[in-house]
Amino acid sequence: MTANITANFNRQTLRVLTLACLTILITACKVVGPNYERPSMDVPATYKEATALKNAKTPTKAIGENWWALYDDSELDKLIAQVEIQNYSLQAVDARVRQAQALTDAANAANGPTIVAGGKNDLGIVANWEIDLWGRIRRNIESSGAAAQASVADRAALKLSLQAQLAQNYFLLRVQDAEIRLLQDTAVSYEQSLKITRNQYAVGVADRGSVMQAQTQLSVAQAQAHNARVARAQLEHAIAVLIGKAPADFTFVVTPVSAQVPDVPPALPAELLQRRPDIAAAERRMAAASAQIGVAEAAAYPTLGLFAGVTIRKGIVGGAQMAAPLYPKETPKAVRSKAVAAYEETVADYRQTVLNGFREVEDSLATQKILEEAASAQDEAVKAGRQAIVIAKNQYGVGITSYQALIIMQAAALDNERAALTILSRRLVASVALIKALGGGWDDKALTAMQAKVIPAPY
Repeated sequence: MTANITANFNRQTLRVLTLACLTILITACKVVGPNYERPSMDVPATYKEATALKNAKTPTKAIGENWWALYDDSELDKLIAQVEIQNYSLQAVDARVRQAQALTDAANAANGPTIVAGGKNDLGIVANWEIDLWGRIRRNIESSGAAAQASVADRAALKLSLQAQLAQNYFLLRVQDAEIRLLQDTAVSYEQSLKITRNQYAVGVADRGSVMQAQTQLSVAQAQAHNARVARAQLEHAIAVLIGKAPADFTFVVTPVSAQVPDVPPALPAELLQRRPDIAAAERRMAAASAQIGVAEAAAYPTLGLFAGVTIRKGIVGGAQMAAPLYPKETPKAVRSKAVAAYEETVADYRQTVLNGFREVEDSLATQKILEEAASAQDEAVKAGRQAIVIAKNQYGVGITSYQALIIMQAAALDNERAALTILSRRLVASVALIKALGGGWDDKALTAMQAKVIPAPY
């Protein structure tokens, strides 16, 4: 009787001591590795080129999530709406986002017990649980969560890029329509001039050279119209692919260009770090790489695992297992050095991405400023060219000037009209580039919400 009491007492004491030791180990868990902090970055107070805009004023509309609404074009609205639904490149990135989120779920699952059923010589259910003594699991969750956030930001960056490509192609196509119409109208006018010149040649008023000049002028205009149609066809095909359609299944009706260059608010450089998805993705990759330093450090320390369950032969089972790496393939120092170097690489990539972002904004602002001035000058050239043609035709009609002089005036006027359209297309493309450089209407609030969900609290 006394022996049984003593045995029971010893077993109870052993259990209490075991639980006490485990409690001490768990409460003493230390998360190794550096706690992530975003590296500092020199950010200018303002954009250099923003203050130089000729007609700078407060924009009537701010850049929102549907940034293309600044152009007030219903056809553009319909096309961009199809990008997110039908673009295959975006669908591929969606799949990568789901993969990254699945890895995060798997990392979170490692923080709890694994339950196994079965066995070779005994049937039962056993739960295994690794005690996260050094924070390896928590750092891995932190890393995979940041990687998932990076994939979401990458997806936003791609979507913005695709939307910008579509908008730019759309505006280029509309300008091509206007140029084709201009060249076709010009060709009609040249055909009339050629007919008149041939009649004059027939009665001896004009010479053979004038007929050849009129024919050359008409043929050049017709060739230019054909080249413009080739460019339009290619733009139409590009738009079709962006919205997930075969070019054969997509036709865009010819419509005169009506878009106006909007006033785009440049905001402040400091806001760019939160508004550009590519910068946010680079920052999240830094966070993921920083957490991997902790994972590497934890691999050098012993691991502790608990198991408990019930089997048919042994009944209730349980215990603890501890393992320590004695002769790893790579030394702990080498493993950590590799992780640190990988982190330093992401820091350099992040800083370069930020600088590229600043450059793209400055480039777009400068382009807007210079093209705005060019458009004003070119409009005056177009007006002067049109007036010059009227004067030259009147002078030619009364014999004051030669037909060659009239042809020179007409060619110069056509060049001015086409140059004005080219400047318009460049201004529209540059305005889209500026919106894209500013991050569109995106911000990092969604990533902040994700971060709160995937990083667990310490023990």
